[in-house]
Amino acid sequence: MSCTIACALTPIAGAAADFDGKTALICATVDAHSCDPGEVCERALPADIGLPQFMRIDFVKKTIRGTSRTTPIESMAKTPGQILMQGTELGFAWTLVLDSATGEMTSTLANRDHTYVMFGACTPG
Repeated sequence: MSCTIACALTPIAGAAADFDGKTALICATVDAHSCDPGEVCERALPADIGLPQFMRIDFVKKTIRGTSRTTPIESMAKTPGQILMQGTELGFAWTLVLDSATGEMTSTLANRDHTYVMFGACTPG
């Protein structure tokens, strides 16, 4: 019985190391919100509002590649339990926050007129 518990916990310990900012990741966005000033945010699937359905994070090259373009990670910081990444693209400032224990991610894209918020999860890739 102790082997069953030990064997079940082993992948969890290995998985946490995959979200330490060293291993390349593929992320799937599953939920998005589109917001304009003075209006209620609208919930949608990311692809339905022009946001990437999948992204690849390359920590070595410091890039995030979506379905149609690649953008540099201009700033990255590790804080307890998360990795914070920021950059700019097409007139938007973006932030991506990765939970270093679970691989869950939250991302925002904002300019003076519009904001998008995405939620998803990442896996080694």
